[in-house]
Amino acid sequence: MNSDKNYRAYEYMETSVPDSKASFYLDCYQSFGWQQDENFPPQAARGKVLLKLKRDRRILNKAELTRLQRHFEADLAEIAALERSKTTAANLCALLTGLLGTVFMAGATFAVVADPPIVWLCVLLAIPGFGGWIAPFFLYRAAMDKKARQVQPFIEAKLDEIYEICEKGHSLL
Repeated sequence: MNSDKNYRAYEYMETSVPDSKASFYLDCYQSFGWQQDENFPPQAARGKVLLKLKRDRRILNKAELTRLQRHFEADLAEIAALERSKTTAANLCALLTGLLGTVFMAGATFAVVADPPIVWLCVLLAIPGFGGWIAPFFLYRAAMDKKARQVQPFIEAKLDEIYEICEKGHSLL
């Protein structure tokens, strides 16, 4: 009955992460004492990876590691929000421009189907209408690039903070 001395109790955690950042997440979670559960390999589905992790229940400094892990997860959420903010304004700008182009095209259509047709008004309204359909692509790219340049320093600062948190966590293990 010597097997009781070798018994280890684990606590388990499941998390779904973007597949492009699965290695990053695994590396970071290892800094808080988590290791991938060898019984359940990562499962990929729809651009996400389901990670099943475990850690020794009797780990030293568990409270501090948990606090650091929560700080790490909060920083990851902030990075995700910053990443989303890159495209939010660009999407809005492109959608409004496309909608405005559609309004001009509707005016051009009504002008040409009027009795009698007003061709000069149709042409006058169709020009900005086509521009409103073509411009969103270029506006989206420009707005997204501008926002990405603004947000990138904040993302880099959050990543540096995450690396510091992981270093602290690793030193507690």
